[in-house]
Amino acid sequence: MFKNKKSKIDPNMTDTLIGEGTSFEGKIKSEAGIRVEGHMTGDIDCAGDITIGENGIARSDIKARNVIVAGQVIGNVAASGKLTIKASGQLHGNLSALELSIESGGIFQGTSRMDAKDAPVIPEEKIVAREPENSIPASAPEGDAASVFKTW
Repeated sequence: MFKNKKSKIDPNMTDTLIGEGTSFEGKIKSEAGIRVEGHMTGDIDCAGDITIGENGIARSDIKARNVIVAGQVIGNVAASGKLTIKASGQLHGNLSALELSIESGGIFQGTSRMDAKDAPVIPEEKIVAREPENSIPASAPEGDAASVFKTW
């Protein structure tokens, strides 16, 4: 008689807010967006977007579609889309993202890995440094050095 209708969750909408003056400790997993204006300690796994507001502090490893940091994040961030660090934002940890934007004044301390959408992942041990084509061979006599350079 009664039909169980599950409403589809929109990952573009923010449905979870950790407000200013609020502290939360634990793991959050969400299908929609999350905004942190207070203090968050624990991992965040989100199918939507995450915004860390100017007064927000997250001591978290974050995994989300798009991440905007206007406050402070202490932990690693993995964004399947774009990571934006605003002028007031600070990220102290490693990042992995498809796109990265850091506004003037924004702080990033860590390592970054830019993921290409369709590029195959190459293990680090298989990456080989190449000599630039314009370099002079170590065995070239000094008189021949000028002939080795190429012009564009």
